[in-house]
Amino acid sequence: MSKTFVDANYRFMAAYQEVNARIVQRQQALALYVTLVVSLLAALVALRPTPGAPPAPIEWLILGFPVASICLALLNYKAERAITNLRTFLCAMEQLEDAHLQLPSYNTEPRWSSSANKARRFHDWATTMLAAGGNAIGLGAAWKIYPLRLADAAPFFYGSIALALLSLVVLWITPQWSYRPNKG
Repeated sequence: MSKTFVDANYRFMAAYQEVNARIVQRQQALALYVTLVVSLLAALVALRPTPGAPPAPIEWLILGFPVASICLALLNYKAERAITNLRTFLCAMEQLEDAHLQLPSYNTEPRWSSSANKARRFHDWATTMLAAGGNAIGLGAAWKIYPLRLADAAPFFYGSIALALLSLVVLWITPQWSYRPNKG
């Protein structure tokens, strides 16, 4: 009875396809975040106070801005961890039969990985700035349109600010989980 197994080349290609899928997911998370923030801003403007109209539940609506950025931070973290795990696997595949000693190895040699991480850092900065801007614009617009309502609901407003800051911290520290090859 013969053994059937998947060749290392196919495993390597499959893992690289998965890395690319995770990178695409990071981009899709940014698009989702922008869509949510624009939708929330549209709702803020559409629900602005008018004489004789019942007050809008603005306290709950403003929580949407930090919740969206927390979701962005968690999706960014998940993608980073998945990419790191996959690149660790790819590194092991590159080292089969000491191939990394004879061929350039993107995931094994620190000079390549560190360059990739530096380039990906721009994505992390853009994500952090986008979340900071989305929260600032959203919460600032809410404060400008509904100053009395938010003054009466200060815990919601300050809670939203705290959650927004928490999401920014998570986005800012996510690069610490970036892939780094073993030096050895």
